[in-house]
Amino acid sequence: MNKTLIIAAMLATLPLAAQAQDGHAGHSMSGAGMSHGQAELPAACNAAAGDMDMSQMMAGMQGMMSGMDDVQKANHDAMMAMHGPMMKASMIKDPDLAFNCGMIAHHQGAITMSEIELKMGKDEESKKMAQMIIDAQKKEIEEMTARVEALAK
Repeated sequence: MNKTLIIAAMLATLPLAAQAQDGHAGHSMSGAGMSHGQAELPAACNAAAGDMDMSQMMAGMQGMMSGMDDVQKANHDAMMAMHGPMMKASMIKDPDLAFNCGMIAHHQGAITMSEIELKMGKDEESKKMAQMIIDAQKKEIEEMTARVEALAK
């Protein structure tokens, strides 16, 4: 079984219990939305999801990265940063907030992966697609963040 399948299986079976308070609560979305290796959600998403923090669980999976090259490590880090906030958003009871908050995290992951392609990729067509993804999804994150703020009122 390859490492990606092992990671996916582990994520599917790990408990969703909170292990620490989220240090990103209250931060706004800006730029690519990535800091400290973790995608950030708008404050209203964090409030709706509660105190759940997946970062410690994700940090425990870093040991699985041995043997990966730089591209694999960068893509793995991007996926790990996206999954915690997406799982946190899945705990939101309001379906509209859950959708928008989850998609914000998902789009942030796509932007990070696209930035990796721009930095490390070799195929010019793939790089063009990566730039289009960055441009489109940054705009969509702004729209979804505004929607979250409106829904949270």
